[in-house]
Amino acid sequence: MTDSKKLADLIEDLLPQTQCTKCGYDACRPYAEAIAQDTANYNQCPPGGAQGVERLARLLNRPVIPLNPENGVERPRPVAVIDETLCIGCTLCIQACPVDAIVGAPKQMHTVVKELCTGCDLCVAPCPVDCIAMVAVTGAATGWDAWSQQQADAARLRHDQHLARLARESEAAEARAAARRASTSAASPAASNPDASASATTPDNTAEEKKRAMIQAALERARQKKEAMAAKGLGPQNTASISAEVQAQIDAAEARRQRLGLNDGTLGTPADTPADPEDPVSDPTKR
Repeated sequence: MTDSKKLADLIEDLLPQTQCTKCGYDACRPYAEAIAQDTANYNQCPPGGAQGVERLARLLNRPVIPLNPENGVERPRPVAVIDETLCIGCTLCIQACPVDAIVGAPKQMHTVVKELCTGCDLCVAPCPVDCIAMVAVTGAATGWDAWSQQQADAARLRHDQHLARLARESEAAEARAAARRASTSAASPAASNPDASASATTPDNTAEEKKRAMIQAALERARQKKEAMAAKGLGPQNTASISAEVQAQIDAAEARRQRLGLNDGTLGTPADTPADPEDPVSDPTKR
C-alpha cells in the first residue's frame, strides 16, 4: 500500500460520504485521492462544512481555511421529498441517486427512503417536472452537527453497493449481448445442416430456455402488480399533457433500461436486500 493510498484512506474516513459531487469529483473517494495527491484543496466539501475543513486540516497538518464558496455553502442537512401529485414515474431520479435511496418503477410512484437519503441534490436536476424538493430536517444544525460518523459510514457502504450493482448490471448486459451474437452465429450452420439442428438442444440451450421462461414469468408478475396498483389509484397522477421534451427524456431512460434488459419491475431496490433468484428485477445479475 502506497503512502498516497494510506493518506487517501484517512481522508476518506473524514468525509461525510454524501457523494454529492459538490467538491468537483464524482464521489467522496476520488476527492479524497485528489487531496492526497495534492491536486485538490481540502476546503471543497460543503456537507462537511467548517468542521469538516478543520478535521482535514488537522490530519494534513495545514492551516484551517474557509470553505470554498465556489463549491457551495454549509447548510442544514436536507432530504429529498417527491410531490406525488406531479411525479410522472420517469425513473430519472432513481438512476441519479448515488445511494439507492429512491424506490419505484417506470410509470409508478417513486418514494424517497428518508433514512437513506444523504441530501446530495443529485435527483433534483434530472426531474423533468420539478417535483422534487430538498427539505431541511436538522433545524439550524449544519455540517457535522447535522450528520454523524455512523450515517457517513452507512452512506459509504450503500454507495459501494450501488457501484457494485451497476457493475453487475453492465456485465450482465454485455454477457447477454455476447450470448445473442453467439446464438445468431450458431443458428446459421444449424439451418443448413439437419444433423446440427437435431443436436441443437444442449445443456446450455436448455438453461437459456429456462432462464427466458423465468424472466417472462417475472415480467408477468410485475405486469399484474402494476395493474393492481393502478386499480388502487397508486400510479402517477400527472401523466396528462406531458411535453415533447419531457417525453424525450423518458424515452431515453426507457431505451437505457431496454439495453440493460430492465423491461419492467421495480428500480432502486436496496443493494443489501436479498434477491429473488427467480426474479430478474430483484436479482441485479439478471437485470
